[in-house]
Amino acid sequence: MKIGVPKEIKPQEHRIGLTPESVKTLISEGHEVIVENNGGFEAGFENEQYTSVGAKIANSAADIFNDAEIIVKVKEPQKVEVDMIRENQIVYTYLHLAAAKELTEGLIKSKSINIAYETVTDDNGRLPLLAPMSAVAGRMSVQAGAHCLEKNQKGRGLLLGGAPGVAPGKVVILGGGVVGENAAVIATGMQAQVHIVDKSEARLKQLVEMFGDKIIPEQSDKIDLNKLVSEADLLVGGVLIPGAEAPKLVTRDMIKLMKRGSVIVDVAIDQGGCVETSKPTTHGEPTYIVDDVVHYCVANMPGGVPRTSTLALNNATLPFLVKLANKGYQKALGEDKNFLAGLNVHKGHVTYKAVADVFGHDYVAPDEAIKI
Repeated sequence: MKIGVPKEIKPQEHRIGLTPESVKTLISEGHEVIVENNGGFEAGFENEQYTSVGAKIANSAADIFNDAEIIVKVKEPQKVEVDMIRENQIVYTYLHLAAAKELTEGLIKSKSINIAYETVTDDNGRLPLLAPMSAVAGRMSVQAGAHCLEKNQKGRGLLLGGAPGVAPGKVVILGGGVVGENAAVIATGMQAQVHIVDKSEARLKQLVEMFGDKIIPEQSDKIDLNKLVSEADLLVGGVLIPGAEAPKLVTRDMIKLMKRGSVIVDVAIDQGGCVETSKPTTHGEPTYIVDDVVHYCVANMPGGVPRTSTLALNNATLPFLVKLANKGYQKALGEDKNFLAGLNVHKGHVTYKAVADVFGHDYVAPDEAIKI
């Protein structure tokens, strides 16, 4: 198959869909790979590294979309890219459609086959292609939040780890999944006071086993969330409902209770955000202020560390891509229910129920759709 890797064009997005090593693997399987000129440059991958393993370099994204059978990206297609997607072309990337009506409509109209990294599952119901970027975003959330707490960034002027004779800052993490766990790794390392809120008692017990008394577990149905939010110096939103819009757990009224200069990092912003006052921002202009609270809502946080992120992402996405290219999408998806869960839009039909529900589209089950 012909596999195309365009350069990412979302603002301040410097990751790339395939590393040279991944390209080498695909070419060894008999496939052709086309990479856009300097597509991997910002992540530290030169054109020569791609050509040395057999890739072809295309001068423009249009050349890739015109020629490739599979498009491999990192972030959701932007409007100019959606307009280039061809009927029956396979698009393999993060999509986050539940928070993107215009993109959903564009992909439906294109009659292409769209597989979203973030809804592929494993046998335990986890999300293996989302996990590496959730881990990166979780770790970055505390790093970014700590920076935003500095006075020059309009924060409280507070050091998360405190100082001799000075109490540390309080970090409240909403959600004990991959984002929350990795946020806790950094926050506890900074010696902050860390509270993790989750609805699952079993998951909180796991986190206590990992972190011991470095964290304070908080079961969501047994706490006063208003009070906890009001006391936070840094609030990290890491709540996820797979493929669906994130629930708004923190209301505008709660924001008004927070301390002047406190910080919110809403990692769930890709799925609409779990804070009512959240709106997507970019690495170029990452923050804004509502009710004296600094909001950091960058929708592609891992794009800020593109080399680490690209390597971590490829470790997870490549085995599925090899299967997709070797077998074709119908056989690859038909043989693997976990991979099939990644199919979101297929030849004009919405095949992920949460997306169909949020936008009022008819839902076609993915196993039925691939027979069309």
